[in-house]
Amino acid sequence: MKSKIKTILFLLCAVCLISACQKEEVATQAPPPTKVNVYMTKSEEVPIYQTYVGQVYGAKDIAIRARVEGFLKGLHFQEGSVVTVGSLLYSIDPQPFEAQVAAQKGLVAEANTHLTKARNDLNRYRPLAAKNAVSKSDLDAAEAQFEAAQGALDAANANLRAVEIQKGYTKIYSPISGIIGKTKAKAGDFVGKDPNPIILNTVSNTDHILVEFFLSETQYLMVAREFLSETGAEKQKTDKTARKFELILADDSIYKHKGEPTFIDRMVDPMTGAILVQASFPNPEGLLRPGQFAKVKIQIDTAKEGILVPQRAVTELQGMNRVFVVDEKDTVQERKVTLGPKVDNLWLIRKGVNQGERIIFEGLQKIADGVVVKPVEKEFKRIKQDGQ
Repeated sequence: MKSKIKTILFLLCAVCLISACQKEEVATQAPPPTKVNVYMTKSEEVPIYQTYVGQVYGAKDIAIRARVEGFLKGLHFQEGSVVTVGSLLYSIDPQPFEAQVAAQKGLVAEANTHLTKARNDLNRYRPLAAKNAVSKSDLDAAEAQFEAAQGALDAANANLRAVEIQKGYTKIYSPISGIIGKTKAKAGDFVGKDPNPIILNTVSNTDHILVEFFLSETQYLMVAREFLSETGAEKQKTDKTARKFELILADDSIYKHKGEPTFIDRMVDPMTGAILVQASFPNPEGLLRPGQFAKVKIQIDTAKEGILVPQRAVTELQGMNRVFVVDEKDTVQERKVTLGPKVDNLWLIRKGVNQGERIIFEGLQKIADGVVVKPVEKEFKRIKQDGQ
């Protein structure tokens, strides 16, 4: 009996010992590797763009001025409308100028009378002088009076032309075709002299618009080197649209017409360290108006063998930018990187990552340097961001 009890106790102890060993073995088993999404890097030519805030001007913005003083009599246009070259815009009371014209015409008539008398006197003196009936000095005096009368008539005619020109300035015509703005003077205002407005209005030709913006000296050098480094053959092969500028409007929409540079200032402003650049954009629909602000997007550089990684794959720790790379053994490696500019929702990596490496872009909070993971390669959707 005692022998059977000992046998049963022995078996129970063995069962308990085996169960405990199995539990300890299960407890010491490692957890499965963490799944992470990785992005396979590739080398590609990456154009680098930069945006600059600019202001819109008309192809021609012509100020309409009162060239003579007087009371404004009439406005012959609708504010904000399209006017054509030669259209009558303003009229100034012409009566004071008409009086000057009439007075000057009287002086011309008087000068004509004096000239006629001097001519007749000279015609009488010449045959008499030939017969020595009058002295040579009398003939010289008659000739001098004729020449003086001729000069007086010429002066009177010149003064008449001057006052007629002044009278002509009482009607102000549009020098170009374009859009006219809000008038700065109303009928009845005395114009042409401060403090009343000398500039009455502005007409803008907006068939094309000009956008002016500034490049820093560093950016100017970068753009200039990019262009000058190309050979003549490369420039011929370059797609003409590649050098076109894009315009980003105030609502972040992209203007459908591309522009091109038309002017670069002769010098860098020593006060600001910037240089003025002007670009021209077609405006056939009339959407753009002078005074608008817009951003000009231009290509400033090209990374020949650029490596792009998702922005979310890059983390910063104590001023150091880093990514996590999965090696061929599925082990995580922390890698310090040097960043270039942002390209859409990606970072351009200048240094630290090579082509064909797997970069973790999701699940970063679950991993650390040296950890074995289960990488799942996925395509990363590139989202175009026109404002950059």
